[in-house]
Amino acid sequence: MAGILAWFWNERFWLPHNVTWADLQSTEEAAFPQAEDLYLAFPLAFCIFMIRLLFERFIAKPCALGLKVQANGPQKAQPNAILEKVFTAITKHPDEKRLEGLSKQLDWDVRSIQRWFRQRRNQEKPSTLRKFCESMWRFTFYLYIFTYGVRFLKKTPWLWNTRQCWSGYPYQPLMPDLHYYYIVELSFYWSLMFSQFIDVKRKDFGIMFTHHIVTVTLITFSYVTNLTRVGTLILCLHDAADIVLEAAKMANYCKCQKLSDLLFLTFAIVFIVSRLGIYPLWILNTTLFELYEALGNFPALWVFNVLLIVLQILHCFWSYLIIKAAYKAISKGKVAKDARSDVESSSDEEETVPRSKAPHSAIATNGTSSANGTNGYLTGATCSEEH
Repeated sequence: MAGILAWFWNERFWLPHNVTWADLQSTEEAAFPQAEDLYLAFPLAFCIFMIRLLFERFIAKPCALGLKVQANGPQKAQPNAILEKVFTAITKHPDEKRLEGLSKQLDWDVRSIQRWFRQRRNQEKPSTLRKFCESMWRFTFYLYIFTYGVRFLKKTPWLWNTRQCWSGYPYQPLMPDLHYYYIVELSFYWSLMFSQFIDVKRKDFGIMFTHHIVTVTLITFSYVTNLTRVGTLILCLHDAADIVLEAAKMANYCKCQKLSDLLFLTFAIVFIVSRLGIYPLWILNTTLFELYEALGNFPALWVFNVLLIVLQILHCFWSYLIIKAAYKAISKGKVAKDARSDVESSSDEEETVPRSKAPHSAIATNGTSSANGTNGYLTGATCSEEH
C-alpha cells in the first residue's frame, strides 16, 4: 500500500519543477495543508448529515407547516390487484399492446389505465413538505458558507488580483480560516455524495453525481497540493447562485408564484453571469494562463484544468435548461413545467380526450399541474446544481 501511495503521489506529477512534498511539510514557523487533514471530512460529513436531519425535523418542518406547505404526497392510485401486479412484477410503463390487453381484462378505457399507472408512479414520489425541508436545509447551509467565504475572501489579496493565487507558491501558509472553509465545504459535498441516494430523485441524477465527484476531487487535490487560494474563489463563486435557487424552490413549494418567478429569474441571471461569465474569465483564465506563467508546466496542472473544464461543460448544460425555463416563464407569464420534475402530470391534451369506457370506480386525476406550485420548474429546479 505504501508503494502504491508513493507511486500515486509522485512529486514530478503533482508538483511544479523543483518543488517536493518536503517543501509542503508543516513547521513551527508555518503550517501547510497536509493530506491527513482530509480525514476530518468523513466524521464531519456524518455530523453535517445528522445536523441536517435534526434541522429538517425541528426547524424546517415547523416552518413548512406554518407556511401551509402541503404535507401529503401525490394522490394515491385506486387499489387494483391486477394493475398492481403488473406494476410491481412486469413494468411501470406499459406499452400500447399491454394497455389494450388490460383494458379488455378490466373493462376500463386505455386512458384510465394510463392515469392509474401515472398516479401509481407518483405515489412513490416525495411529498412537497419533504422537498421544502430539503431545500430549506440547503438554503441555510449555502447562505452560511457563502457568507463565511465572502467575509474571509474580502480580506485576501487574491480576491482582487488572481495572480496572487500563485505568488510565493508553494510557501503559502495555511490560514485557520482557509482550513476551516475547505474542510467544511469538502464535508458537505461528501454528505451530498451519500445522501443523494436517499434525497428527492431528479432526472439529472447522473449529471449531479458526476458534478459531486468532480467537486470532491478538485477540493481534495487542490488542498493536498496547496492550490487552495484559487480553490476558495471557485467554492465561493459556486455557492452564490445556489442560495437564490433554493429560495426560489421554497417559494414555489409555498405556492408564492410571483415570488417564485422573481427568484427564479434572479437565479437565472446570477447563475449565467457567474458560471458563463465570471467563471471562465476569472477562474479559467488564471488556471489556464496565469498559473502556467507563474509555475511553468507540470502534469497535474492539466488534471486540474480538465476537471475545471468539465465543470464548465456542466455549467453550459444547466444554463441551457435555465434559459429554456426562463423563456417559457416569460412568454407564458407563468411557471413553466420543469424538464427535471420529480412528479408526473397529465397533459392538457390528454384531459380533453373523451373516455370510451368508464371504470368500475372513478379514478381521480393526478391534479398536479405546472402552475400549482408542486410541479413547476422549481420542483426539482431546472438546475439543481448543488452547484
